[in-house]
Amino acid sequence: MREIALHLLDIVENSVAAHSRNICIEVHENHPSDLLLAKVTDDGDGMDEKTAHQILDPFYTTRTTRKVGLGIPLLKLAAEMAGGGLSLITEAGRGTRVEASFRFTHIDRMPLGDLAVTFLTLLVSHPHIHWTFIYQVQSEDGQWSKFKFDDVETKAVLGDVPLTEPQVLRHLRTMFEEGVSAPSLQPVN
Repeated sequence: MREIALHLLDIVENSVAAHSRNICIEVHENHPSDLLLAKVTDDGDGMDEKTAHQILDPFYTTRTTRKVGLGIPLLKLAAEMAGGGLSLITEAGRGTRVEASFRFTHIDRMPLGDLAVTFLTLLVSHPHIHWTFIYQVQSEDGQWSKFKFDDVETKAVLGDVPLTEPQVLRHLRTMFEEGVSAPSLQPVN
């Protein structure tokens, strides 16, 4: 994978497969600290200690459709190559948190990618999940800006109207695109 957004998509698909009902994706850009943080938190099946240790091995997977599980190991490698790292916190029956950090200006840091399309794809592909998307930026002058989307209100307003309705898709795409473009972020209170 060549973009962080695609890594997030892969990690989140694991969360979906682990029967998560609530998934939160966070991306934080901290320019004064030269840090990019990408985090996925879910309330799915979680893993026992042995599986959590094995999951970092690219030749281990719980899937039956292939013999390797490259998602988390490749994200870990990408983070380490960009001066960061990966942490995996999980507990069987309680969920998982995967957090990857990158030195923002590192020459080997892969591009962030299209977060708006990633968020929209996940929301529309898995409407039964409660989604929270957070994108936060701290500028060089120390000011924080934040975009947060929690799908509860949107789904309540739409009622029986599907998220795949063309007008709804256009509105959501515009909202995500504006939300993840730094100039239109709202100041954090």
